[in-house]
Amino acid sequence: MDHRALQPVLRRLSVAAFAALAAFSSLPAFASEDSAVVAKIHQFIDGFNRGDAKTALAACAPSASIIDEFPPHEWEGDHACADWANAYAADAKRAGITDGIVTLGEPWYLSVTGARAYAVVPAKYAYKEHGKPITEQNSIFTVALKKTSTGWLITGWAWSKH
Repeated sequence: MDHRALQPVLRRLSVAAFAALAAFSSLPAFASEDSAVVAKIHQFIDGFNRGDAKTALAACAPSASIIDEFPPHEWEGDHACADWANAYAADAKRAGITDGIVTLGEPWYLSVTGARAYAVVPAKYAYKEHGKPITEQNSIFTVALKKTSTGWLITGWAWSKH
């Protein structure tokens, strides 16, 4: 084959290789944002697991929207996360629930678009009900977040019991 005939092919391959390299070089930025989003979700859950409301609530935006399995099932607006925490504590006391621990799996879906993020995460909730161990397998924790000047904050979440 003539060397001159290969030049257009080599040029296209060079352009394709450069484009691929440029795409891969931007991956750490996306991975960094993904990691920051996942870290904020874990901050909330880790705070919950330790009974550290201050840490958990610091992961929430001042105004949020929450859906969960216990009454009143929905909280929104200013202090929604704190209102949810108070309702959880009251419901747990009423039902004899103690030692609640949430374990998150790897996100099934994670999307970061600019200053907004959305994650769907498999979860397990283990607790004691009147001293008897109970485990809710295959629950789903769906979270929406917004990036602010201080970092990512949870603007809404839903717990789906399976």
